[in-house]
Amino acid sequence: MSKSRSAYACSGCGAVSNKWQGQCPDCGAWNTLTEFVPSVSAPAGARGARMGYAGAGGAVAVTRLAQVQDDATQRQGTGLVELDRVLGGGLVEGSVVLIGGDPGIGKSTLLLQAVAAMQACLPGVYVTGEESLGQVRARAGRLGLELGELRCLTATCVEQILPQLVAERPRLVVIDSIQTMYSEQLTAAPGSVSQVRESAARLVRFAKETGTSVFLVGHVTKEGGIAGPRVLEHMVDAVLYFEGESGSRFRVLRAFKNRFGAVNELGVFAMTEAGLREVPNPSAIFLSGSREPQPGSAVMVTREGTRPLLVEVQALVDHSPLANPRRVALGLEQNRLAMLLAVMHRHGGIAVYDQDVFVNVVGGIRIQETAADLPVLLAILSSLRNQPLSTPTVAFGEVGLSGEIRPVPNGEERLREAATHGFKRAIVPYANRSKKQYGELEVVAVEYLRDALEAVV
Repeated sequence: MSKSRSAYACSGCGAVSNKWQGQCPDCGAWNTLTEFVPSVSAPAGARGARMGYAGAGGAVAVTRLAQVQDDATQRQGTGLVELDRVLGGGLVEGSVVLIGGDPGIGKSTLLLQAVAAMQACLPGVYVTGEESLGQVRARAGRLGLELGELRCLTATCVEQILPQLVAERPRLVVIDSIQTMYSEQLTAAPGSVSQVRESAARLVRFAKETGTSVFLVGHVTKEGGIAGPRVLEHMVDAVLYFEGESGSRFRVLRAFKNRFGAVNELGVFAMTEAGLREVPNPSAIFLSGSREPQPGSAVMVTREGTRPLLVEVQALVDHSPLANPRRVALGLEQNRLAMLLAVMHRHGGIAVYDQDVFVNVVGGIRIQETAADLPVLLAILSSLRNQPLSTPTVAFGEVGLSGEIRPVPNGEERLREAATHGFKRAIVPYANRSKKQYGELEVVAVEYLRDALEAVV
């Protein structure tokens, strides 16, 4: 009998090495190689027959793309409008969606509500490897969900889960969580790279061959990424992150990968005693409730996926006792803040080299587009002069290194959103000026930074 040999897998990228090394040869991470015993896998068809569904060992053929029918993707609503928005309009048959987020952020609550809402049109099974049936029942009772035909399974072994799913024939399956699943064919502990990869591969194969939609709940590391091999994110059809600031009841669901819709789409929820509630008008929660204009505050119109949002940017400029003044950006890129301060000094004649500059985006949202450049500088100028901007004013635009105000996409939709919320004035790039009149909104088009700074004096 041949002796089984050990192999070593990287917990960061999933690369396999025949011998232990201090540094992963693929991703360069240190002390991430863990030992496991590889097993000889059966052919795909044999595995499928053993699990009770059709295997992938059938005949295959090359097909010309022109001969393929252009069928529209059929989607099923989840009963949660914000979740449907992030998914691209609904749940696609046979899709696999990975949802990650910090502990206690509300991943299990969101999916349990979705399964309960789709009982009539899309019967599902909630598979939990972290809680007992009593705990799931108690949480459903606290949320006030209609139990009805809601089915639940407590198991962690994929060899036990898949036959049960084949017998029940659900159209929706929730796996909570993928890090607790394991396969009996591997000797590694649950949560290891090999177990996560093998368990996810079998669930993905089951979803594609049976047309069942699968949600996978993923734990995150201290750096914020999903725990396990990076290949897990490549195997699934969509990757969603559930985010929220500590102490805030608002939650943001963001899409980072979606094969059936747009990425960077945003869904907003509010955590209440009765579970997660959708926020139909998220612009209202990102704006200050103060009736009087405050120095250091500017409102911008950002765009997340297909939705324009009004977001308040706050700045605090104060004299620094340090030799190197601090530059702190929350919700924005810190290096870009330093660049904008240099542009304001060079082309606007306003110096803050002896001032501490703090910039914060209200509501805990993170702005990743360059349209925030102009409102950030206006908020900094307002705080430096201790003079609020004329109210109500919005702004958006990218600031170039030569001091020009560059246009941003979807300017018409941004102006329409600002007018809908009652703003009277908008400072925008000259290329984004509109010939249409949006209510009482006055559009001030500027070409250079100095023009924008003069418009708020």
